[in-house]
Amino acid sequence: MTERLHNFSAGPCTLPLSVLEEGQAEFVDYHGAGMSLIEMSHRGKHFVAVHDEAVDLVRTMFGVPDEFDVLFLQGGATLQFAMVPMNLLMSGQKAGYINSGTWAKGAIADAKHYGDVYTAWDGADCNYSRMPSTDEIEIQPDTRYLHLTSNETIGGIRFSDWPQVDVPLVGDMSSDYMSRPVPWERFDLVYGGAQKNLGPAGMALVIIRKSVARENNQEIGRYLRYDIQADKGSMFNTPPVFPIYMLGKVLKWMRDQGGVAAMERQADEKAGRLYGAIDQSDGYYRCPVDAGSRSVMNVVFRLPTEELEKVFLSGADAAGLLNLKGHRSVGGIRASIYNAMPLGGVDALTAFMSEFQSAHPA
Repeated sequence: MTERLHNFSAGPCTLPLSVLEEGQAEFVDYHGAGMSLIEMSHRGKHFVAVHDEAVDLVRTMFGVPDEFDVLFLQGGATLQFAMVPMNLLMSGQKAGYINSGTWAKGAIADAKHYGDVYTAWDGADCNYSRMPSTDEIEIQPDTRYLHLTSNETIGGIRFSDWPQVDVPLVGDMSSDYMSRPVPWERFDLVYGGAQKNLGPAGMALVIIRKSVARENNQEIGRYLRYDIQADKGSMFNTPPVFPIYMLGKVLKWMRDQGGVAAMERQADEKAGRLYGAIDQSDGYYRCPVDAGSRSVMNVVFRLPTEELEKVFLSGADAAGLLNLKGHRSVGGIRASIYNAMPLGGVDALTAFMSEFQSAHPA
């Protein structure tokens, strides 16, 4: 096999090698069935077993209470930007949104098509360099829910502490799903795309309180209704078979590593080493994020000049450190260090950073 390189892509992103190899071994002939799982009926015994096991693993690994449904839906997190307000907002109700950056702005823009939406806190004034404290969040009367983006993939900021407000929370957790525990008592709904910590692209994992799923707006298309999806067990139509299959394998890998608690410890260790390299560089590398809001999944930083950043990225590619270019909307460098990124990948990056600074003084 060609040598595996260190993939710091923000998504689709690196997955555990053992999971990829297991999927490869089963791909053509699934458990002696004479065909691939992705060729089988989604209502046949093989896939039903895969689906049910994946649901059980989500519940076990993430500590999901019985009063929540676990749904595997097509469309990724972006479809949920519309599905959430379409389902949850009724006449006379409002939804508060925390504007923490690019993905929060996308959720706000889509939600405004379906209800009365307001910004409960706006990070524009600080150039989206931090998340708000609870006392900065302004909740208006008749608010049905407060939407937050737990980790902004592009801006490299996250909620270190969950807001404590008097309305239910809805969370887009796409880029830090299953990297830390969730206080389920505060949430009515959690969603996220699979292509960061959970598997390949093509699916959203939605975890919704059962009472909320069944009290929703029913004047919308059937696929878009959470109650129908919940009642059909994500089998209203053909589900995203391959992402569900791979998600189950990733969750078993996480379980064998020690579960969400182990993922959280490893995330803190990896991020600590990378931020340490930035902070100890005497200003050569600088992170534009407030220290209290630094993401442990997406580490963003800049070099003294954009020209040096281009040289840095070219050298990193040559050294097998791939996909470190920051998002086109903000530039700079971004290292995405999701659950499957080994500590060795971070160590390779910090070593390269040290060598680069020595070879290219500002």
